[in-house]
Formats: sequence, C-alpha cells, structure tokens
Amino acid sequence: MPLHKLKLEIRKLANPKKAKILARFSKTGKGQYGEGDVFLGIMVPNQRQMVKQYWRDLTLADVDVLLKSKFHEERLIALLILVKMFGSFCHPELVSGSKNGFRPPRADGMTAKKIYNFYISHTKHINNWDLVDLSAPNIVGEYLIDKNRAILFKLAKSKSLWERRIAILATFAFIKNHRSKDALAIAKMLLTDKHDLIHKAVGWMLREIGKRCSEKTLTDFLDDNALTMPRTALRYAIERLPEKKRLHYLHLK
Repeated sequence: MPLHKLKLEIRKLANPKKAKILARFSKTGKGQYGEGDVFLGIMVPNQRQMVKQYWRDLTLADVDVLLKSKFHEERLIALLILVKMFGSFCHPELVSGSKNGFRPPRADGMTAKKIYNFYISHTKHINNWDLVDLSAPNIVGEYLIDKNRAILFKLAKSKSLWERRIAILATFAFIKNHRSKDALAIAKMLLTDKHDLIHKAVGWMLREIGKRCSEKTLTDFLDDNALTMPRTALRYAIERLPEKKRLHYLHLK
C-alpha cells in the first residue's frame, strides 16, 4: 500500500535531536500556540521529496489518515499532497510526469471542489502556522478566486487562531492576481485580533498588496489605520516602503 510505504519512510527519517529543536521553535510548550504538537524531526525539503514521490498514488482517504496524525510532519505532508492534488485539476499544465502533464481523476471521484471541501472540513487539524501558510493560499485562495468568498469572512470571525490565519492567508492568491479588496476587508476585521501570529499575517498580506497591487492601495489603508493597528502588523506592512514613508508611519504612534 502506498500509504504504508510512505509512513515507513517517514519513520526512517525521524531525528529525535531535530525534533526537539523544531518543537521549541514551533512553541509546543504548555500555554503556547503549538501546545501538544509532536515532531519527528524531518526537515521540509525531505518532506517535499516524499510528497513528490507518493502524491499520485494516494487518495483523499489516505490524506485523511495523515492529516489526523499527532505528528506535525505527517500533517504537513498530507497538506502538501493535497496542494499537489488540487493543482493537478486547476493547473494540469504544471503537473509533470504524465501525458500532457495531467493524470485523470482518481477512483474516489476527486475534483478541485472535493479537495477544497475536504480542506475546509479538516481545519481543526491544520493547527500551526506553517501548515496554514503552505496550504491555504494554494487551495482555499485558488479555489475561491472566481467564487463567492463569504467563507473567508466567516473564518475571520472564528474563535480558532488557525481558521483566522487561513482566512487572511487565503487572500494571498487574490493578491497575486492583483486583487486586494477582500484582503483589505479581512485585514481590517483582524486589526483588533489579540494574537501576534495574526498581526504578522495581516502585516505580511498588506506588504504584499503594496508590492503586487499598488503602493498607493497600501498607503491609503495605512493612512486610515496605522494609528490603531498592532505595531507588529504595521512593521511588517511597511517593510518594502521607501525609508521616508516607513519612518512617517512608525512615528505616527
């Protein structure tokens, strides 16, 4: 079974020393945002290599098993596989290794919509910042580019830190397509959020708006909100602005 082989390979690459380092970095201590997360100590490049090798042979049922794992790396591998699967339907021209770059849907009736719905129904397992950041824009954002985005505004109001981060990170897909309206609206909603990881995510998306959409769109938002937005979000947002403008917004506070 491909899933069994993948899990065996994952265990072979486990490194207890690296696991301790990754656990500290990801704040897994009591009361921290990653409390209880368990690491095997496998670096992301190794995980991506396994994804490249196995993703074509796995089903959503297999991904479900991995995504419900207590091990962080297995959940990340599950999400990276899901991104590959989603991309094979939305961007078949980018999928290598098969005729015309595309492999027909699998026996479980997989479609882009089914993958998106699977993702939304499994958000409780997408519970650390890297899991969100490497998947939300590429699945949720890409799927919603030409669809109603009400789900993002619902997620932005969630009690779950990670669902709120999914909401703002998903807008990265829109920003890359020079569309900033929803990103700005969700950023505005999250300006009063209490968590530093949301402040960073909001600032990051604002910075990308200035980079990919227009600097004026960013500065217009800052003119209205810089005095009240969290300092961390502001610092992230202004990183790519000219020094004079950066200093202007920093000295407003």
